[in-house]
Amino acid sequence: MSLHDDAVLVLKAYEDQPELRDAYLEHLAAHPDGLWKACGDGHLTASALVVDPERGRVLLTLHRKLRMWLQMGGHCEPGDATLAAAALREATEESGVAGLTLLPGGPVRLDRHPIPPPCHCHFDVQYAALATPDAVHAVSDESLDVRWFPYDEVPEVADDSVVRLLDATRARLDA
Repeated sequence: MSLHDDAVLVLKAYEDQPELRDAYLEHLAAHPDGLWKACGDGHLTASALVVDPERGRVLLTLHRKLRMWLQMGGHCEPGDATLAAAALREATEESGVAGLTLLPGGPVRLDRHPIPPPCHCHFDVQYAALATPDAVHAVSDESLDVRWFPYDEVPEVADDSVVRLLDATRARLDA
């Protein structure tokens, strides 16, 4: 199965945010290259919010280009077999945390946001990754900093999309 086919199946199975989900599926139908950075009309990305539920905290990266505290994530690569694998790879690379596991149940949220040219937008498929309380993190080349934040501090440092992702992650953890 190709990454494109996996993305379509994952999105079709995703029941929340139906209008946004349908926009993602329409984008993939109209753009065979819609998973790749080269697609100028926008492309899918995969991200993961790294959480330590035992300590009630989240690991965020201070993105080098955007200078914003965000979840770990980025572009799909040819070696990614699935969107989940891409999200886990990005989370591991950008956090330096070994042994992350994705929260069961598939994507937690979808978030479409504009990005600077030459592309127009990211269709971000957002997962959550679980870290152990003793997880050791490191700053990658894509980050200015990586830091743990208690859940209640996230709204003070991150934008609304990260807060929504954290809220959805916590709701799934509590279910």
